[in-house]
Amino acid sequence: MFSLLRKIFTWWHNSTIGTWVFTSLNGEKVGEDDQGNVYYHEKKGKKRWVIYNGEIEASRIPPEWHAWLHYTVDETPVEQPPVVKSWEKEHQPNLTGTVDAYYPSGSLNAAGSRAKTTGDYEAWTPNS
Repeated sequence: MFSLLRKIFTWWHNSTIGTWVFTSLNGEKVGEDDQGNVYYHEKKGKKRWVIYNGEIEASRIPPEWHAWLHYTVDETPVEQPPVVKSWEKEHQPNLTGTVDAYYPSGSLNAAGSRAKTTGDYEAWTPNS
């Protein structure tokens, strides 16, 4: 019961009932990425959208699918597979706002104190 209520009234856990109904009536699946996110476009229109597999986090969309969603390219990565560069790294989730977020030393949320200035800073003073 809780799962059904969560699906009806929240959007941040998964797609809502409205999205599911719109997708089933108007959507046509065009592909899926390696994380299980499913991409759709409208049968009789230009809308494009994604149904996330799990947590809804925009940084989980690979660059090639992002380009397709934002009309930068017309071909999906299924039609035109991306060329993997040797310098590319694996995806890392955006942890901002979570317990695991990065806080530099000297931050109010991190233990420690800010490093002292090293003498390369000279305060501006107006000509008197």
